[in-house]
Amino acid sequence: MFPYILKRFLYFIPTFIVISLITFLLSQMAPGDPVELKLKGGMQSANQQASDKLAGEKAYLDLSEKYGRQLPAFYFSITSSAEPDTLYKITRKADRESLARLIGMYGNWPLISHYYYAVRNLELAILSLPEDPASFEARKIIRDNCNILYINYDDNEIENILKQTQALVDASVTDSQQVSHKPLAAITGIFADVKTSYEKVKQEKTPSANYIPAIHWYGTGNQYHRWLFGDVPWFGPNTDITKHARGFFRLDFGTSYVDDRQVSSIIRDSLRWTLLLSLIVVILEYLISIPSGVILAIRSNSLFDKVYTIFLFICYSLPVVWIGTLLITFLTSDYYGDKLNLFPPYGLGKVGDEFGFWERVVDRGYHFILPVFTIALGSFAYMSRQMRGAMLSVIRQDYIRTAFAKGLPPNKVFWKHAFRNSLLPIITIFSSLLPAMIGGAVIIEYMFNIPGMGRVSYDAVVQRDYPVLFTILLFSALLTMLGNLLADILYVMVDPRISFNKKM
Repeated sequence: MFPYILKRFLYFIPTFIVISLITFLLSQMAPGDPVELKLKGGMQSANQQASDKLAGEKAYLDLSEKYGRQLPAFYFSITSSAEPDTLYKITRKADRESLARLIGMYGNWPLISHYYYAVRNLELAILSLPEDPASFEARKIIRDNCNILYINYDDNEIENILKQTQALVDASVTDSQQVSHKPLAAITGIFADVKTSYEKVKQEKTPSANYIPAIHWYGTGNQYHRWLFGDVPWFGPNTDITKHARGFFRLDFGTSYVDDRQVSSIIRDSLRWTLLLSLIVVILEYLISIPSGVILAIRSNSLFDKVYTIFLFICYSLPVVWIGTLLITFLTSDYYGDKLNLFPPYGLGKVGDEFGFWERVVDRGYHFILPVFTIALGSFAYMSRQMRGAMLSVIRQDYIRTAFAKGLPPNKVFWKHAFRNSLLPIITIFSSLLPAMIGGAVIIEYMFNIPGMGRVSYDAVVQRDYPVLFTILLFSALLTMLGNLLADILYVMVDPRISFNKKM
């Protein structure tokens, strides 16, 4: 058995690497830019100055460096020869995606890069102009056009924007008689550089370069390596780990994009409530469903079996949202009088240190009655049906009939011989409980306002808090693998005929 367990642990390594790669790929493909979300979407005012623009970019770069998003994504990249190995250094994600589209269309990166920075110079020039009420609206439109050019790769739309900007510049220059009253005259040459550079991008395109592959090597200085292993040495007396990321394997899961809290702190605070809720549910499920399933199998086809089976089908088919809503409406609200106000509708009750231990235990149990009942009802029905089916298949075996023929008491035959061999499906179900205990019950925790892992996962999805979300995902994957290994071990303990050593 030990060689099999060791072999399974060795299998965990490539499995975890594949899962982590898929998880990391999802984080890279996820929509939106978390840095921009943290900075409130990079909101800009109409009278923003060049210094404000540069300060905003510095804040963006500082936050990107804090989250490690200024690094290349992986150890290497396989691209076309038209795409540079430094595209990841472009500050904003939307800009990088637009430039990648332009590279795919025209292929000539040096000219595309020149066009991109020409648009940037135009924006900075607009922001650097002195205040002038007469040109305020035109400057605002040109500024907005620059922001559109950053993220646009459609030729028709770019040409229309350039024509509109050209008309605004020409109107500002020709409408004024004196040079000192031509507020946009200073940007004429800069805007001409934008037009010229874009024309060169189209005229001197080299799309064939997109069909020549290229491999760019970045080494360990990448986001994936930093995420798993950190960016500080494993050993060293002078290493200040507080200034660096230590990585997933060193139990440093990063910081939340929402409130800058350590992900480990968020998980620790929420995990205890999910574990408490899950443990109560699991204990009740197994204490009730296993004996119920055995009794149903023993009394198969009786009136009790038929009525109870119908009841189990009804319980299993009821949606937990509907059950929870009914319980909250009829047992916690005062819509129908105070007599129905039996349970607290949400929350955890008394959580402060000023309350005594037993006072908190009683109050917590009182608050958990409805969520536990809502979760356990469907699971109890499902597990009872599984136990009944497994028990029926066992008691029809020849060795059970032989045990009865020997004159053994029915209780001894059912509970000693048949029960043990019918536990395999229950063990399989049990193996899935470990990741479920970490993942939490999203709907129930949200309905009853329990700050557990399910609620945290939901909030992380809504708020695009990827460090929290993908840390929970990786832990769920690890616990799934451990649950499967635990199930294999329990199979051998329950049924000695099962031996994994034969597969070695």
